[in-house]
Order: sequence, then C-alpha cells, then structure tokens
Amino acid sequence: MTSDGKPVAVVTGGSRGIGRGIAERLAQDGYNLLLVASNSEHLDAAKAAIEAGSKSKVETFATDLRKEGSGVAVLEALMQSFGRADVLVNCAGATKGGRFLEQDEAIWQDGFALKFFGAVRVCRALWPELVKAHGTVVNIVGGFARKPSADFMIGGAVNAALANFSKALAEQGIRDDVNVNAIHPGVTRSERMNEIIATRSRLEGVSEDEIRENLAREEGIRRVGEPGDVAALVAFLCRPEARHIQGTAIAIDGGTNRCVY
Repeated sequence: MTSDGKPVAVVTGGSRGIGRGIAERLAQDGYNLLLVASNSEHLDAAKAAIEAGSKSKVETFATDLRKEGSGVAVLEALMQSFGRADVLVNCAGATKGGRFLEQDEAIWQDGFALKFFGAVRVCRALWPELVKAHGTVVNIVGGFARKPSADFMIGGAVNAALANFSKALAEQGIRDDVNVNAIHPGVTRSERMNEIIATRSRLEGVSEDEIRENLAREEGIRRVGEPGDVAALVAFLCRPEARHIQGTAIAIDGGTNRCVY
C-alpha cells in the first residue's frame, strides 16, 4: 500500500476511451492511479475528471511506448509517485485496418511497436514490483485475435501475438504469484469510434444513432459496447475473488464471437 493505504494501478492508454473508463472504475474502487499515454493534454483532462469524481490520487506520465526504454521510464515515474504497483492494465495502442497490398511495412511495424511491444516493455519493467505485491496484470487485446480478417490483418496479427504473450506471462505469473489475464473487447464506444461514426453520419446522410444501431445490427448484437462494460470486468479480475482465474482470455463483445473457444 501507499502512504495513504491505497493500492496502486498503472493504466496505459488511460487518458481516453476504454483505458480511461478502466481508470475511472479503479479509482472508484479505491485505487490510486498512474495514467500513461502519449498526449499530455488528454492525460491532464483525465486526471482532473477522475480526481473530481473520486477520492483517489492520480498521477500522469506522458511517453511514447513505441520507444525502447519507455517501460523503464514508466517504472521510474511510478516509483517516484507511489513507490509500488499492485495492478497493471495494458490498454495502449490501436492498429489500422486496410487492404493487404495497400499497407506497407512501416504500417505493420508501427502496429506492433505500440500495442504489442509497448505492453511487453511495461510488463517486463514493472514485473518485480508486481511480484512484491502479488499483483494483477490485465491486457486489453481484442476480438480479432480470434477472428482473422483480410481487411484487418495487422490488428489480428498484433492481437494474436499479445494474446499468446498474455497466456505465456500467466504461466510465469503462477511461478511468481502474479495474476495475468486478457480481455477481448468487441465494438466499443470511444472517442475514436465516435469520430468514425460522425464521419459515416455525414457521408451517408443519416443520424449518428442510426449508425450505431447499424453497427450493432451488423455485429448481430443488442448494442454497441461501452467502456464501462470492459472496466467492470477489469475491476472484477483485480479482486481477490478472481484470484483463481489465471491465463484466461475473456470476450466482452455482446456475443459477436460465436466460436466455442
């Protein structure tokens, strides 16, 4: 615990979207937070909102997790702010869809650089602290890990790699008493998705609500997901009651994935 008796959670990609939703929920559950993202303005806005809505202390660290050494930099910021870590949630990174022959190697490299290698770097740097705390790691991955698509090859490959890494890290977690699990969100409302919906609304001449309804219909689900849906699952996986859930990848997609596994 920190000097105020609260556990500490590190959330990468914690300034917007699903990551911010997770951060807000963990703050409500009594965690102090270190939010990590690349945009300092977004981080400042998230910090102000979360502190206004909770009794938790929120610190921020702006860095590009694509870069070597960024994981160690996160650890240094963490130790300076709180001196420990109980939970790590890796939620940073978005990959680009597109046609295979139109996406060059640079786009592929960038897709892996942030979402996959960023998570690996932070896990490696924070692992000794998580071992001390008998802590928890939750990696936010994505349904395309299980559902290959010709129009989303990069995302599928990155997600599959991160899912495999999470499973292997969970085996290390058994040895070191650190819980590790992954979550596969489906279509989820976020700033990025809102921008996509607004663009489609303008181009197609229909309301944004209709676009959302069409998205849900296309996916065969009742509604588009909310960041709070994912956040509630993360919060549960951080609780003692979830300690026997280890090395599992849980879909939270409204039923999009109809595969047995």
